[in-house]
Amino acid sequence: MRPLILSLCLLLATRLAAQQKPYDLVLEGGRVMDPETALDAVRNVGIRDGKIARISAAPLSGRRVIHAAGLVVAPGFIDLHQHGQEIASQQVKAFDGVTTALEMEIGAPDVTQFLNRKQGHSLIHYGTTASHVAARALIFGAPLSSATIGPHAGIPEILPKSGPATDLPATPEQIEQIQKRLRDQLDAGALGVGMGIQYTPGATRLEVIDMFRVAAERKLPVYTHMRSAGRIEPGSAIESVEEVIGAAAITGAPLHIVHINSTCLRDSLECISLIEGARARGLDVTTEAYPYIAGMTAINSAVFNPGWRERQGIDYNNLVIPDTGEHLTKERFEELHNSTQQQWILIFANTQEIIDAIIPNPLVMIASDGAEGHPRNAGTYSRVLAQYVREKKTLTLMEALRKMTLMPAQMLERSTPAARQKGRLQEGADADIVIFDPQTIADRSTFEKPMEPSVGVHYLLVGGTPVIDGEKLVPETYPGRAILGPGKLPH
Repeated sequence: MRPLILSLCLLLATRLAAQQKPYDLVLEGGRVMDPETALDAVRNVGIRDGKIARISAAPLSGRRVIHAAGLVVAPGFIDLHQHGQEIASQQVKAFDGVTTALEMEIGAPDVTQFLNRKQGHSLIHYGTTASHVAARALIFGAPLSSATIGPHAGIPEILPKSGPATDLPATPEQIEQIQKRLRDQLDAGALGVGMGIQYTPGATRLEVIDMFRVAAERKLPVYTHMRSAGRIEPGSAIESVEEVIGAAAITGAPLHIVHINSTCLRDSLECISLIEGARARGLDVTTEAYPYIAGMTAINSAVFNPGWRERQGIDYNNLVIPDTGEHLTKERFEELHNSTQQQWILIFANTQEIIDAIIPNPLVMIASDGAEGHPRNAGTYSRVLAQYVREKKTLTLMEALRKMTLMPAQMLERSTPAARQKGRLQEGADADIVIFDPQTIADRSTFEKPMEPSVGVHYLLVGGTPVIDGEKLVPETYPGRAILGPGKLPH
């Protein structure tokens, strides 16, 4: 009996010592909000070894204490759709409250190269899907080229130029080769399969299903940019949603439809109703949106194959070059579309009324589709908080946080158990935390100045390490880590 009592005393003493040991960092007196448990109260948060170790109403002792009175303490925002992966984009994402930014829509052309390039050089967490677009281009003998100038020099482009590799149907042998390439990329740590079907119009319905089958083999999701936009049949947005929902139903692969606002345009609410119906019948289908009326893509891609004006209901002057603000003419469009040099272009094809109806929808999570040249890269999350929570009041703060944290984390759980520790502000979760002023947080990026950082984020912790400290970027700090799919996880 005595040894048992001694053991219990020792265990109790050990626990008391652990509790009394100062935390690495304490967030004191902030409004702690967790969308999963609905916690919304003034609390103190103790962080140790990159994890949330304690949430308490009682005072906590820390080696450093951040006084968060009057500020919201929330899980860091998770962006499932971020193309800009260079340092400049990571910096503006941090000021926008983002702690994880993933290239999921299209995927990196080479997963191993993507992960190796970013290891030890990322402010925030990163990851990618396996790219069907890139695999198809490779098998067709037209591998994606790398940028030659600027911050992206040496980094492969993610979109191919319109041509045979995008427009021709694949043979059965080529489909098998594309599938093999995707399996290899999943083995390298991809989080699913990324499909930009509109960028590969030659892909048949069967080819799409066969790519979904690859994801289903691994019980991984498909993130997809649908085949087409607009109302013209065949090829409407409604038909495009039906196609990918059908592929998910046939194969069993979870489906995430990216930027529903950008591809469904005027029919976005109808498209969301199709997703709602599929979910009601047991299919695993999710979607996202960003709060801007313009999209952006490469002008020499297959999106601008003949018929684009009729399909999207726009004309040449709705296309704008980001750097200069130049509205295109037919002649200027032809020059850029036929060039081998990739030029990103803004597409003004939506209305504010549509965006205002989509963002509050409970099925829609927030994702930026961010890249240099568009204000969504720097301002998406702060814009939602400023416009839809504070000004329009069509979202509560907790609902908005849920769209930015818990919903994307739960989507990511389909790919990796690591996501169960993200998107939550709970004991045991990763200390990926944003601390912001709900009264002042706002986007500052515009179509004229797309890389203007947001304001209102006072602190941003990535794995417990401050990246934004006192509203200033911490220099030469790279705590971001890879989020890996099952192909790279220990078994």
